[in-house]
Amino acid sequence: MKEAALLDEYRNEVIKGKNDLKSCQNKVDKFESEINSKQNIIVKLEGKLTEKSTNLEICQVQLKSLKSSLIEKDENIKRFSDNIQNITEHQKTLEVQLEQSKTKLIKQDKDIELCQSEIDTLNRTSENIREEQKRIELQLKDSQTKLIDKVKENQLCRAEVDQLSPTTCIPFGDSDVHQLNASGVGLFDVLCDSQLAGPGWIVIQQRVGGNESFNRDWATYRKGFGSYKSDFFLGLEKIHRITRLQRFELYIHLVALNGSTYNARYDDFKISDEDSGYKLSLGKFSGTINEDAMRYNENMKFSTFDRDNDIGDGHCAVDYESGWWYGGCANCNLNAPYGEYLRWWLTNRFDLKKAKMLIRPKEAMKK
Repeated sequence: MKEAALLDEYRNEVIKGKNDLKSCQNKVDKFESEINSKQNIIVKLEGKLTEKSTNLEICQVQLKSLKSSLIEKDENIKRFSDNIQNITEHQKTLEVQLEQSKTKLIKQDKDIELCQSEIDTLNRTSENIREEQKRIELQLKDSQTKLIDKVKENQLCRAEVDQLSPTTCIPFGDSDVHQLNASGVGLFDVLCDSQLAGPGWIVIQQRVGGNESFNRDWATYRKGFGSYKSDFFLGLEKIHRITRLQRFELYIHLVALNGSTYNARYDDFKISDEDSGYKLSLGKFSGTINEDAMRYNENMKFSTFDRDNDIGDGHCAVDYESGWWYGGCANCNLNAPYGEYLRWWLTNRFDLKKAKMLIRPKEAMKK
């Protein structure tokens, strides 16, 4: 009985526990429903909050842009204010300049009035001035006529002098210094020679003493240098002017170190003008010396230390300290310094102590 009673009590307690559990389960379900509802609300609120945050960020960006625009507008306002101030100052400056210009204009008007008065005075005397001008013009015309007559007289005198002044040494027949005339250079002195190879020779180069330096520049060789009593070079321009109008022959007189004498002749000697470099032409060779060493120099332009016209890679005029028509530097250079370079050399070498170059018209001697 006791056990049955206890069993019933336990049964009742179990039933009560089930009821309590069911009640608790209902409460849990209710709470879960409420939680789900709250979570839905939270999700909706989070969505709205996200949207609000996005809108807030957009507003912040717009606010920042508005602030930048405001700052830029403030700077523009400041710049416009500065420009207005500068314009105002410039306007004041212009007003001052305008006032000064007005003052100058008033002064110029007064000066114009004074000038007009002076012009009127000058106009009143212009007739006298014109008469004086006519008188001076008549005097000037008379002076010009007299000057033209004088020029014509001088030209006639010059023509007579030119006719009387020979162009070669042939008329003199001696060995002395005479005056010749060549177109383009006028009258100049030359040394004539009628002893070495007959009459009428013009000495254009002479090496007999070693007292003259032949290491000269282009301008000096063009003009000529030295003394007729010793070493000299007549001048490239004079030689060109002499030889351009008729045929000349060249006679070269050589004295070796041992005292032996030789000569070389060329039957058509001339040099070109300066624009062509005073190029050398020789003609046919003859003479008592066997070798035509000058042939290497034919058709060569003249070279000096300040004008290199030789055909080699070096500079012969500098290396051999003299101006010359360089074909080969070492063959034949009659302007070289005394010593081993003053020589006549083709296959046999003749060291020289004297050398002279002489020219005369070829056809004239035949007549």
